[in-house]
Amino acid sequence: DVQLQASGGGSVQAGGSLTLSCITSGFSFNGSAIGWFRQAPGKERERLACYSNTDGGIHYADSVKGRFTISRDNAKATVTLQMNSLKLEDTAVYYCNTDPPFQTWGQGTQVTVSS
Repeated sequence: DVQLQASGGGSVQAGGSLTLSCITSGFSFNGSAIGWFRQAPGKERERLACYSNTDGGIHYADSVKGRFTISRDNAKATVTLQMNSLKLEDTAVYYCNTDPPFQTWGQGTQVTVSS
């Protein structure tokens, strides 16, 4: 079974930083289009940063470009999201998944940014 276990969330003041990690299993991680997504209350899930298995690049949403950095460790089947200069609007539950995503999303990790 596919498992996606995100962690590292918490409460932080605006302008602060957090590092999220996601441990994965149950699929071929190497070369996968793994990425990070988030969902804020009352909003649709948003893709933030994702590796591409078509052009080999990394794609960032405009909302996080220049502030968030995705990285991966193929040996450990983990993906990390370094988040800097956090804003109030970054408050959401964060998930990792592939793109297109597996049906399972895991529980995600809550990030709360306060003023």
